[in-house]
Amino acid sequence: MILWEKEALKDRQIVFEYLYEFNSIAAEKTDDILINKIKNLLHQPSMGVERVNLKGRLLIIPEISMLVSYYTDNKDIKILRILHIKQKYPQ
Repeated sequence: MILWEKEALKDRQIVFEYLYEFNSIAAEKTDDILINKIKNLLHQPSMGVERVNLKGRLLIIPEISMLVSYYTDNKDIKILRILHIKQKYPQ
Protein backbone atom coordinates (compact mmCIF):
# COMPACT_ATOMS: atom_id res chain seq x y z
CA MET A 1 0.00 0.00 0.00
CA ILE A 2 1.20 3.51 -0.76
CA LEU A 3 0.83 5.97 2.10
CA TRP A 4 1.33 9.71 1.58
CA GLU A 5 2.68 12.01 4.27
CA LYS A 6 0.95 15.38 4.50
CA GLU A 7 4.07 17.19 3.22
CA ALA A 8 4.30 14.92 0.17
CA LEU A 9 0.68 15.63 -0.77
CA LYS A 10 1.35 19.33 -0.35
CA ASP A 11 4.47 19.07 -2.55
CA ARG A 12 2.48 17.26 -5.25
CA GLN A 13 -0.23 19.91 -5.19
CA ILE A 14 2.29 22.76 -5.42
CA VAL A 15 3.98 21.18 -8.46
CA PHE A 16 0.64 20.55 -10.16
CA GLU A 17 -0.67 24.07 -9.54
CA TYR A 18 2.57 25.68 -10.70
CA LEU A 19 2.59 23.73 -13.98
CA TYR A 20 -1.15 24.17 -14.49
CA GLU A 21 -0.74 27.95 -14.68
CA PHE A 22 1.40 27.53 -17.80
CA ASN A 23 0.05 24.34 -19.36
CA SER A 24 -2.78 22.19 -18.00
CA ILE A 25 -1.86 19.23 -20.20
CA ALA A 26 1.75 19.26 -18.99
CA ALA A 27 0.53 19.44 -15.38
CA GLU A 28 -1.68 16.39 -15.82
CA LYS A 29 0.98 14.44 -17.73
CA THR A 30 3.60 15.22 -15.06
CA ASP A 31 1.25 14.08 -12.31
CA ASP A 32 0.46 10.86 -14.21
CA ILE A 33 4.16 10.08 -14.65
CA LEU A 34 4.78 10.79 -10.97
CA ILE A 35 1.97 8.48 -9.82
CA ASN A 36 2.95 5.67 -12.20
CA LYS A 37 6.59 5.76 -11.09
CA ILE A 38 5.52 5.71 -7.44
CA LYS A 39 3.21 2.73 -8.12
CA ASN A 40 6.25 0.85 -9.47
CA LEU A 41 7.65 0.94 -5.93
CA LEU A 42 5.00 -1.59 -4.89
CA HIS A 43 6.74 -4.17 -7.10
CA GLN A 44 10.31 -2.91 -6.70
CA PRO A 45 10.60 -1.09 -3.36
CA SER A 46 14.40 -0.98 -3.53
CA MET A 47 14.59 0.76 -6.90
CA GLY A 48 15.39 4.12 -5.31
CA VAL A 49 18.90 4.98 -4.21
CA GLU A 50 19.92 4.68 -0.58
CA ARG A 51 20.85 7.89 1.21
CA VAL A 52 23.63 8.41 3.68
CA ASN A 53 22.43 9.49 7.14
CA LEU A 54 18.83 9.89 5.99
CA LYS A 55 15.92 7.51 6.46
CA GLY A 56 14.54 5.80 3.38
CA ARG A 57 15.40 6.00 -0.29
CA LEU A 58 15.25 8.51 -3.11
CA LEU A 59 13.44 7.72 -6.34
CA ILE A 60 14.84 9.77 -9.22
CA ILE A 61 12.41 10.52 -12.06
CA PRO A 62 14.57 12.18 -14.73
CA GLU A 63 11.83 12.63 -17.36
CA ILE A 64 10.07 15.15 -15.11
CA SER A 65 13.12 16.24 -13.06
CA MET A 66 11.58 15.10 -9.78
CA LEU A 67 12.79 13.32 -6.67
CA VAL A 68 10.57 11.22 -4.44
CA SER A 69 11.73 10.62 -0.91
CA TYR A 70 10.17 7.43 0.47
CA TYR A 71 10.48 4.87 3.21
CA THR A 72 9.61 1.18 3.04
CA ASP A 73 7.98 -0.36 6.10
CA ASN A 74 7.29 -4.07 5.49
CA LYS A 75 4.76 -4.02 2.63
CA ASP A 76 3.88 -0.31 2.83
CA ILE A 77 5.59 2.49 0.94
CA LYS A 78 5.50 5.87 2.72
CA ILE A 79 5.96 8.85 0.42
CA LEU A 80 7.75 11.48 2.50
CA ARG A 81 8.45 14.34 0.07
CA ILE A 82 8.31 15.21 -3.62
CA LEU A 83 10.84 17.76 -4.82
CA HIS A 84 12.21 19.19 -8.02
CA ILE A 85 15.80 18.07 -8.67
CA LYS A 86 17.09 21.63 -8.22
CA GLN A 87 15.39 22.09 -4.84
CA LYS A 88 17.41 21.72 -1.68
CA TYR A 89 16.13 18.90 0.50
CA PRO A 90 14.47 20.38 3.62
CA GLN A 91 15.89 19.39 6.97
